[in-house]
Amino acid sequence: MSGNQARLNAIAGITNRKPVDVEMPLPLNKIWADDVFNLATMEECLSKSAFKAMKKTVHTGAELDPGTADIVAAAMKDWAMSKGVKFFSHIFYPMTNATAEKHDGFIVTNSDGGAITEFTGSLLIKGEPDGSSFPNGSLRMTNAARGYTAWDPTSPAYVMHTDNGATLMIPSVFLSWTGEALDKKIPLMRSNAAMNIAAKKVLSLMGETEIATVSSSCGAEQEYFLIDAGLAAARPDLLLAGRSLFGASPAKGQQFDDQYFGAIPERVQVFMQALEDKLYRLGIPAKTHHNEVAPGQFEIAPYYESANVASDHQQMLMTLLKITAKQHGFVCLLHEKPFAGVNGSGKHVNWSVGNATQGNLLDPGKTPNDNLNFLLFCGAVIRGVHLYGPLLRAVIASASNDHRLGANEAPPAILSVYLGDQLEKLFMDIKEGTIGELLSGGMMDIGLAEILKFERDPGDRNRTSPFAFTGNRFEFRAVGSSASVSGPLIAMNTMLADSLDWIADRLAPALASSASPAEAVFSVLQELMSEHSNVIFGGDGYSSEWHRAAVEERGLQNIPTTADALPALLSPEVQGLFERTGVLSPKEVNSRYEVYAEQYILSIEVEAKLVVDMVTTMIYPAAMAYLSTLTSTLVAAQSLSISLDTGIASSIAETANAMMTAVSTLSGALASHDFDSTEAHMKFCADTLCGMMLAVRAEADKLESLVDDQLWPLPKYQEMLFMR
Repeated sequence: MSGNQARLNAIAGITNRKPVDVEMPLPLNKIWADDVFNLATMEECLSKSAFKAMKKTVHTGAELDPGTADIVAAAMKDWAMSKGVKFFSHIFYPMTNATAEKHDGFIVTNSDGGAITEFTGSLLIKGEPDGSSFPNGSLRMTNAARGYTAWDPTSPAYVMHTDNGATLMIPSVFLSWTGEALDKKIPLMRSNAAMNIAAKKVLSLMGETEIATVSSSCGAEQEYFLIDAGLAAARPDLLLAGRSLFGASPAKGQQFDDQYFGAIPERVQVFMQALEDKLYRLGIPAKTHHNEVAPGQFEIAPYYESANVASDHQQMLMTLLKITAKQHGFVCLLHEKPFAGVNGSGKHVNWSVGNATQGNLLDPGKTPNDNLNFLLFCGAVIRGVHLYGPLLRAVIASASNDHRLGANEAPPAILSVYLGDQLEKLFMDIKEGTIGELLSGGMMDIGLAEILKFERDPGDRNRTSPFAFTGNRFEFRAVGSSASVSGPLIAMNTMLADSLDWIADRLAPALASSASPAEAVFSVLQELMSEHSNVIFGGDGYSSEWHRAAVEERGLQNIPTTADALPALLSPEVQGLFERTGVLSPKEVNSRYEVYAEQYILSIEVEAKLVVDMVTTMIYPAAMAYLSTLTSTLVAAQSLSISLDTGIASSIAETANAMMTAVSTLSGALASHDFDSTEAHMKFCADTLCGMMLAVRAEADKLESLVDDQLWPLPKYQEMLFMR
């Protein structure tokens, strides 16, 4: 089937699509966590002693004895098999932003040729996939292949139902035979442990006596695009790169701002209902869904959960988005910038820390100036972002996110902290040694008696800030939509642990020499603010004035590309941070640099090869076919002494020649392999290949506006963004 015929067939399929019959969804209380082996299920299935041990492990991280593991394994197997499960999988999260799973049967044969089902504690605790075939950054060589998965009892097992059957999924860590972390879960759990130790130290100094385990929480707002599967199938770039490498902007994009929070299209609403039914059965607390800014773009957001569980749920959510989209004739695009000229997609990571005894430690309350615990923890975040801004930029770096950062839908690549008017004034007052009157938002009264008055927040929000305080948490807005949230959470937990240790070292002598805890806290925070207040910014993060002032006056770094960002992982400051907190060894940090650098290089090279291939085999032939038709018509008209305008034919010829010249240049650059270092190779991709691809695209997009629509081989933006 020719490219243009596939496009036309897809359009016809959408036009003639029949509405889907929708069943009435079951009540939430009938399906919530029905497929999850959580504590509530365990309480029904386990003995009292086994349940008590599991509950302690889940809540405090206490060690679980092998005997209890055997009991849990047997109960888990029986529960899963009652739901039609025949296979189990240790699901883990390698350094790919994706999930990995190897399915094993419960079946065991005996000497009589019979078969029984078996699932022991040892099978539950440990699995053994290949440790050298996953990205590992030289931690494992091909001849040193052993790797282990190990059960994480703090994240509940669950049954995943697909069209191919049901599988018991057991969240696990992934490590090498030599003990290094090969995944994203191990450092996440280590970072939470480091933060817990440092937080308890500070709280103890503040006179708290009952201190429960302090943990981080996360709620990630997931943005995505839905494109009809028939249209996506005719776009090799969408299928292989996740974004459109070509496409002229349509007459209507998002300029009317009529998509955002608009009425959800019927077909999309059916998809969302089916998705949320799956999520609820898996105990994923999806709370909000709506149209996003760009046409064809949507968002789903959950309630907050503990960071480890939230990270697992985020991976499940991305998987289910793709599976459910396919079932409804869509392709779900999680790329950060699938379409030029309209907003891309992010994953705003809302992050906070707290425990069962002191509550949310980033909640300022009504009088933040009197909330000493809050002031210390918020100050620790400010210090962390100032010291480790390059690290935060590195953990959200990818070829795809580079297209989004700094544009009008995403924060800039300069890491700053937005506190809001009230808190910014408070911390600046502390820096100056005086506490002025606390700002208040006052009451909102719009002059209509029927509209109830309500208390206004003491400060506005700032959508241009990459790291913004939003009431009782910080929102890391620069994270990309396709990314795992583990990387950002690891960085935030670790920098917080480091800053809390710094605070504790100064707080202890200050408390010993001060008349009151408040005086001690304010003296420590005054020192902190004198060193780190430059990172606080409440203005327009998009403005050229801020970009200049941030670098020249405040000493912050503008890090535009992944090639610029990833070397931060090799810096002594970052390696020292991870080593002294016990989150990652220098060897493990180096491995992540190697893996992410290779992923960046490969992503750019795949796109460049696709550009060459699509132009050569699809776009250029379509242009030549139309040019042949035009020239034949012109020649025939001339033989009849009819004068026709030759402008379009000339423009097509000139543009096609320019496009092929640019393709030739790109092909030659792709043959370059002589680089002194990985960093030099990344810079070549960022500074040379990306620009060359844009040069090809500029000419190809001109041709799209010149070539006969019936001949154009690729679905156009107006079709992909507006046809559902």
